[in-house]
Amino acid sequence: MRDSIASHPQFTLAYAESLPKFDRGVSWLCWAYNEEALIEGYLLRAHELLEKTCQDYEIVVVDDASVDQTASIVQALQKRIPQIRLIQNPVNVNVGLSSQRAIQGAAKEFLFWQPIDWCYDLTYLRIFLELLKNNDIVAGVRRNPVENNKGFWKPLVGTFRLFGIKHITRRSDTVRKAFVSVINYLLIRFFFRVPLSDYQNIVFYRTRLIQSIRYESKSSFTNPEGIFKCHWQGALIVEVPISFIPRELGEAKGTKLKAIWSSVSDIFRLWWKWMILGTVNRSHGGRIERLNPSNWESNNGAHLYENTSSKSCC
Repeated sequence: MRDSIASHPQFTLAYAESLPKFDRGVSWLCWAYNEEALIEGYLLRAHELLEKTCQDYEIVVVDDASVDQTASIVQALQKRIPQIRLIQNPVNVNVGLSSQRAIQGAAKEFLFWQPIDWCYDLTYLRIFLELLKNNDIVAGVRRNPVENNKGFWKPLVGTFRLFGIKHITRRSDTVRKAFVSVINYLLIRFFFRVPLSDYQNIVFYRTRLIQSIRYESKSSFTNPEGIFKCHWQGALIVEVPISFIPRELGEAKGTKLKAIWSSVSDIFRLWWKWMILGTVNRSHGGRIERLNPSNWESNNGAHLYENTSSKSCC
């Protein structure tokens, strides 16, 4: 019976292509620091995808005080693509505060973000947007496996597999980055008890909902903070498979020691404040519809994970 269901998934590429252009306004958000090698191709690709997917959209770019040609490239593209809006930080404030500024700058009914290295698969963007009509939040979950070719890491990967922690090999383009990602996930899941399958992925929001959040973090913990506070306000969340794509150009900044320390500091500080001191009202927890891989076409990577706890109400 299960094989029969899996062979006829509800969400497929054919279904996505059968849908008309999304008839609501969409804000695509991004933030960049010294990304001159990627920014032009990224924005052209984003514009092309939105043009065929949405009737009404904007692309909000926050330049985090880049010292290269990032801002000037964006300004040149604005002359060709009026949907691009540039916000420039006077000083470098890093990903957390830049993402918050992008969120507050969004002007359309719905919003989401994609990193400048295009590290997440948006093949099913049209379906993700459609799900927002009946949900407050659509949360991405990584599902692609990671091929490890580094001899140094092979014993560690083997150890994780031996103990059944398969998630370590399926979250990033290197095992080091995947290890950081998994430790981050486990810390956040343990301390904040919100049973999502992923905390650092693309998230689609109703703009008014996420703009109502008063952020307290300054690091990449901004992403979990937003979804937690919306959940505690009673938001309806549905998980979808969004696979990881390895970066090909430029430099990843999220796994540098300074960024990791900033994120971990926010995790412990806000855990103490919210969960121990009780400064956040968590009495109106919303509903989370967990990812059900059998609902999705297997080429999006969802078939690589077991179907566990497909739905959870919290």
